[in-house]
Amino acid sequence: MPSVFSTYIELGFHHIFDFKAYDHMLFLLALSAIYTLNDWQKVIALVTCFTIGHSITLALATFKIIQFDSALIEFLIPVTILLTCITNFFKLKGAAAKQATILSLHNLMALFFGLIHGMGFSNFLRQMLGRNGNIWQQLLAFNIGIELGQLLIVGIILVASFVAMNLFHAKKRDWIMVLSSAAAGVSLILMMETNIF
Repeated sequence: MPSVFSTYIELGFHHIFDFKAYDHMLFLLALSAIYTLNDWQKVIALVTCFTIGHSITLALATFKIIQFDSALIEFLIPVTILLTCITNFFKLKGAAAKQATILSLHNLMALFFGLIHGMGFSNFLRQMLGRNGNIWQQLLAFNIGIELGQLLIVGIILVASFVAMNLFHAKKRDWIMVLSSAAAGVSLILMMETNIF
C-alpha cells in the first residue's frame, strides 16, 4: 500500500503531465528552447529555480496566507510563456552556452515566473489535500513530484533538440525560433481564452 508521501509525489508528477492543463508544459518548452543536451546542468538549475518559485507561492496559497484572483493567474501564466519566448529571440546566437549555471538572468526569470505558476498549482492541490494534519509533508511530496515531472519533460525536449540538430542537421537558431514561435502563438491563444477580457 503506497504511503501518503509517495501518493502526493505521484499526484505532483501526473499533474505536470496533465494534457488538459498543458500551459505548464508549454512554459517548460519555452524555458528550455535555447538549451542543448550539453547544457543539461544549466537546465537542471533552471528547472529547480522554477520549482523553488512555485513552491513558495504554492505553500502560501495552500495555507491561505495569500489570496488571488484565479482568472488573473490564468491570464498571467500564458503571459509568462510569451515573455519567455520573447527573451529567447534575443538568445539565438548561443547566449545560453555563455551564461552561468546558477546565477543567471534566465534562472532569476524562472524563479519569478515560478511564483505565478505556483498560484496556478494551488487550486488543484487544495482540492487534493488530506485532512490528516500532514499538510507540510503532502506539500513537499507534491513539489518533488512536480520537479521530477518537469525534469522528465525538459529531458525529452533536450533529446529532441539533439536529434533535430545532430541527425536532421537543424540549425540551433532555427530550432529556437520554431519552438519559441510555436509556444508564443499558443500562449496568445490561451491569453485570449481567459475570462479577464
